[in-house]
Amino acid sequence: MIKKILILSTVLMMAACTPKEDVPDFKAFKDVKEKKAAFFNFMYPAVIAENARVKEERAFIESLVIKNDNDTALSSKELEKATELSKAYKEKLTDEGITAEWLNNMLVKVDYIPAPLVLSQGANESAWGTSRFAREANNYFGQWCYTKGCGVVPSKRNEGAVHEVAKFNSSQEAVHAYFMNVNRNNAYADLRKIRMELHASPENLTPEQEANVLANGLIRYSERGEAYVEGIQAMIRHNSQYWR
Repeated sequence: MIKKILILSTVLMMAACTPKEDVPDFKAFKDVKEKKAAFFNFMYPAVIAENARVKEERAFIESLVIKNDNDTALSSKELEKATELSKAYKEKLTDEGITAEWLNNMLVKVDYIPAPLVLSQGANESAWGTSRFAREANNYFGQWCYTKGCGVVPSKRNEGAVHEVAKFNSSQEAVHAYFMNVNRNNAYADLRKIRMELHASPENLTPEQEANVLANGLIRYSERGEAYVEGIQAMIRHNSQYWR
């Protein structure tokens, strides 16, 4: 079974207030290089914005680590923000409050995803923005939802299945949902583990190299398994000119 995202109410609320964006007609491009450049240029700002959000959230968690190590009390605003993040990343706070274990678990989840990986998956899942779901639902990552009317019904959905392909108002919403999926879904725990190991490594990798390594943690993103991972890694390598 393909592991896709369950769209949360917060994402659906975003859809209600996000203005429509101008999406290039990717099908109109005849030149492959021009189509690739157009797709990456279109999606890249959303990836940058999401990584900026994650960077800010991670910095906040790291500030809590310092306070926890020094037994410094947190302000009410800090506690409120920590509670919001715990809900967003599905890392429940216990009666003990903010503990070293909770902070460590959050640092595993609240982390950046290299642009070459995000963009390669988006290109793969949306056929460079030309798929029906990309065109009709701004869905570039094959993300699912399970509430009737929440998206577009797949034409080849198995009998008895209730999922729909989630609908977004913009590429930003789609990328946000993708980030939250990868950063908190149990299916991608391996990717997050690999990412933490990279932090501990003395080797300074480029975003392209990081993306290639992290792709190994996406084996459960598709029922194709290893073949899917290899396909994403091939896309990362073959499009290296766009990562510079």
